[in-house]
Amino acid sequence: MSVLVVRGGRALRGSAVVPGDKSISHRALMLAALADGPTRIERLSGCRDVSRTRACLERLGVPIRRADTEAVEVRGLGPRGLSGPPVALDCGDSGTTMRLLAGLLAGQERTFTLRGGPGLCRRPMERVVGPLRTMGADVRTAAGRPPVSGRGGQLAGVTVDLELASAQVGSALLLAGLNARGVTVVRYPAPVRDHTERMLAHMGVDVQWSALETRLAGPVQRLAAPHGGVMAVPGDVSAAAFLLAAAAAVPGSEVEVAGLGLNPGRTGALEVLARMGARVEVRLSATVAGEPVGRVTVGADQLRSVDVAGSLVPRLVDELPLVAVLGSRAVGRTSVRGASELRVKESDRVAAMVEGLRRMGATITSRPDGFDVDGPCELRGARVSGWQDHRVVMALAVAGLAAEGETVVEDAERVADSFPGFVEALVSLGGQVTVRDEV
Repeated sequence: MSVLVVRGGRALRGSAVVPGDKSISHRALMLAALADGPTRIERLSGCRDVSRTRACLERLGVPIRRADTEAVEVRGLGPRGLSGPPVALDCGDSGTTMRLLAGLLAGQERTFTLRGGPGLCRRPMERVVGPLRTMGADVRTAAGRPPVSGRGGQLAGVTVDLELASAQVGSALLLAGLNARGVTVVRYPAPVRDHTERMLAHMGVDVQWSALETRLAGPVQRLAAPHGGVMAVPGDVSAAAFLLAAAAAVPGSEVEVAGLGLNPGRTGALEVLARMGARVEVRLSATVAGEPVGRVTVGADQLRSVDVAGSLVPRLVDELPLVAVLGSRAVGRTSVRGASELRVKESDRVAAMVEGLRRMGATITSRPDGFDVDGPCELRGARVSGWQDHRVVMALAVAGLAAEGETVVEDAERVADSFPGFVEALVSLGGQVTVRDEV
């Protein structure tokens, strides 16, 4: 096991670089695999979860090669090109890999089994497999959890009203809908990130969407490779959120991150930072593969409490552990509600953050669908568990930067699941963070 050793008391200042967007990278690989012709994907995330998606596609017969240090080239096999002999795929602990592949393979003439690691095998899969069965898919789970297995083909478009605002589930249905007869309609109870829709439109697919509904006409005969055969992945705003939240939490700090994807479905964390009183400046600069891209600067100031609930939750569900940390630094009670999804991520993130922040001196109470934090608290360095969850590890590291003394965060190796350059980025900004191996 490795740990992060974090010392607080030093302001963070400067510019940082983050990897390509993890969510977009998964989708870029899968849709490039279905394209007619080669696609060069630039700035593909090198995180562990995206590497799982790449390995699964290669096992399905998709040629993927490293073009240079900044890009890979995928030779697409067409919308129905993933047929073949029975195959078992290892998704590791990547829920995005498993859920999206379930939809992708539901429309292919192939028998498949999707397996996962211990963490993934605790996560619910019936939420995606159930709607796929309404399309005629022969797909099943093991009592609602992985493995996911079945045989693809012979799908029909249907209208699905999702109970949960999940872009992963919606994207799985759209990937299946590419090879379904008729129109697939996905309706959401709240707005979600629309990366899949933007990418499909960029590749010539007949897809229309609004904040709460997407319609896709199938079967799709051809996915055009992006213009010029190049698909660029913007910087990961969820990864950047940990650096920007640290800037808000540590007095005297100011951090800038450029080249970030600023999809409206992903910018809830920036909105919450501004509502809490941090200095937030957002400058849009370009559109890349249909995604808005720009520069974000955040500076520290006196933070005030905030309530997070309703349609805002899906827009920052991955960053909610950071809200717990920021709440400990803010004046008043910060509350998160309607976020029961946190209980079934890589860990129970509510329990993980309550345990860790309490060890550091925070006043925080768990709720079935969120938490309350009373602040401001004087955080003290402590040894805390990362619960084998990359976002918990990084959030507690941010707490350590705002705490007095030394904080030791266990499970540091999990950071590579989404942000392998996290420690280096913090150090480049002046953060006192090191990695230590322990037996």
